[in-house]
Amino acid sequence: MEKKNTTAVFDLRATPPVAERRPWRKTTHGRVLDDPLNWLAATNWRDVLRDPRALPRDIAALIKAENAYCAAVVAPMKTLRETLVTEMRGRIKEDDADVPDRDGVFAYYGRFRDGAEHPIYCRTPRDGGAETVLLDGEALAEGHDFFDIGDTAHSPDHAQLAWSVDDMGSELYAIRTRALADGRDRDDVVMETEGSIVWSADSASFYYIRVDENYRTAQVFHHVVGADPATDRLIIEEPDGAWFIGLEESRCRRFAIVSIRGHDASECWLLDLRDARLPPRLVARREPKLRYDVEPHGDLIFIHNNADGADDFRISVAPLDAPGRANWRDVVVHRAGVMIVSFTIFQDWLVWMARENSLPRIVIGNMESGEEHAIAFEEEAYALGLDVGLEFATDQLRFTYSSMTTPEETWDYDMRTRARVLRKRQEIPSGHDPKNYVTRRLFAPAPGETIPVTLLHRAGFAPGGAGAPLLLCGYGAYGHSLSAGFNEDVLSLVDRGFVVALAHVRGGTEKGWRWYEDGKLDKKANTFTDFIACARHLVATGYTREGAIVAQGASAGGLLMGAVANMAPELFAGVIAGVPFVDVLSTMMRDDLPLTPPEWLEWGNPLADEKVYDQLAGYSPYDNIRATRYPPILSIAGVTDPRVTYWEPLKWVAKLRATMTGGGPVLLHTHMGAGHAGASGRFEALEDTALEYAFALACAARISDDSA
Repeated sequence: MEKKNTTAVFDLRATPPVAERRPWRKTTHGRVLDDPLNWLAATNWRDVLRDPRALPRDIAALIKAENAYCAAVVAPMKTLRETLVTEMRGRIKEDDADVPDRDGVFAYYGRFRDGAEHPIYCRTPRDGGAETVLLDGEALAEGHDFFDIGDTAHSPDHAQLAWSVDDMGSELYAIRTRALADGRDRDDVVMETEGSIVWSADSASFYYIRVDENYRTAQVFHHVVGADPATDRLIIEEPDGAWFIGLEESRCRRFAIVSIRGHDASECWLLDLRDARLPPRLVARREPKLRYDVEPHGDLIFIHNNADGADDFRISVAPLDAPGRANWRDVVVHRAGVMIVSFTIFQDWLVWMARENSLPRIVIGNMESGEEHAIAFEEEAYALGLDVGLEFATDQLRFTYSSMTTPEETWDYDMRTRARVLRKRQEIPSGHDPKNYVTRRLFAPAPGETIPVTLLHRAGFAPGGAGAPLLLCGYGAYGHSLSAGFNEDVLSLVDRGFVVALAHVRGGTEKGWRWYEDGKLDKKANTFTDFIACARHLVATGYTREGAIVAQGASAGGLLMGAVANMAPELFAGVIAGVPFVDVLSTMMRDDLPLTPPEWLEWGNPLADEKVYDQLAGYSPYDNIRATRYPPILSIAGVTDPRVTYWEPLKWVAKLRATMTGGGPVLLHTHMGAGHAGASGRFEALEDTALEYAFALACAARISDDSA
């Protein structure tokens, strides 16, 4: 049923805050950068990430004034926002549960109680029986404004649980262990970790990653359960600030896999989980542009890699005791334009996810015979996910499937018989009929390219005439692809007459690795012009009209939002920028920020290269704000965000208001106790979504009023 837009209006009587201007100047390559708002970047930012109360008073006062102004402008939408939250919550099965994942004599799963913000983690005997609650996230979160459980890992003997939690939003996780016999946590809490946990084979110890003072995952440690964490043994350390460490358990459970990643290269090490005394084992030494991931299998090691010009990746195999580059032999060859996104292994099976022309598929290969087959899907656009489970010696593969019209389905697939069993279909308690909606895949023309666009709209809508208000979402960085999966929240816009579109712009990998390469460094402008091309194509095909598009993106997608707002403000009815990376030039010159050195390979290093300086200065949203009319803009940020610091959107909105000649309003809401991901509770997060959608509806209402 289509719903009416009710009370979607702005109250423009409030006076926006004005940020004080303090002289600040930096000269680089002879170029002078004047930034009178630079003072908003707190010099004690490291302390603020760990405790937002450390924020200097003058900065905190401005953030609170921005929050108050935002609240005043959107005050008329209070009832609408409450309605939206009720609708979105009505689509959530409150007592939802995962499909149990078998491991030995038990089956493990997470579930929610009615009304709970946070999950509880449970197990039963393998084939069913009485449930045991291992960790009650809802009870543990009581009294915390933010509470995110990062990892839960039961020990191989099933007698212990290790779990990590961030209670600030700053992505610093404390690891605790508990004996499952009595449910009591031990006193040896390991602080300031990345959150990942890999148990040793004897269940007496675990490996973890410690976050250093510069907020970098630089060290792998070994902790013996019950020991003082101060005595933990350093296993691997990465001194280069441009490289970060990751940690996971191998599928065969014999090793911990330590991946050390720069922005365009990687290096993997294996830790023997059966004997902590053995030194780490290097797979292949890092090389510029060489990216690889590994999975050991018996006396072999499988390697997903881009070596020797395999830009869209291949899968190779080598002897475990001689895994260097010289011994890599292909088992899945490289095919240009068919990107091998990821892979996994089982005792008898090699499985990989491939993407061609923006559509994913799952391919399964038999280890012994080499025979391959793919799992087929019929919709025009869809999303897939692999859930590889806990067991290695199995013929069962679990995967998820959804589309923008089809709620997520969890399937168990027998790789030997090729039989599928539906284990779970996402339930929409308030009701959902996929036949009421249409999903389409279009291709927008751009110079020398076509840009995939995925659409969702009501079944009764036909393009033509004045079109409809349209939410156009984009990202376009780091090779990340937008998923064309089911999003129950966005139905609240579609049911109110919106078309929702995903612009699969360059900078992602929807059309292979070259799609990413064509949207980074000196080709970054392609990301912005692709998004504009998608918007113009949707106007030309009658799905919407100029000035009726609400653009939405977050993080690096927030950079995209800032750029297109500067380049083509007339196209947009509004812009929603979540945790937006908008102060690109200044941030890329801050080599003291933890994410800046590795980011130079994505954006370029303006400190070392004056050409790069000029490129960033040419598109950085903060530095290219113009004296022109801007559409309404809403930004949402977090004080403890380590990825996009709070001051980027704070400076951006202040400069926008001071420079623009009309339009707006320009709004900023900053979470005082949350980070990059926003609120941690599943219902709390709906408040931000409701604010964004009410903002979009208000923008659409203004367009309707102007047309009347």
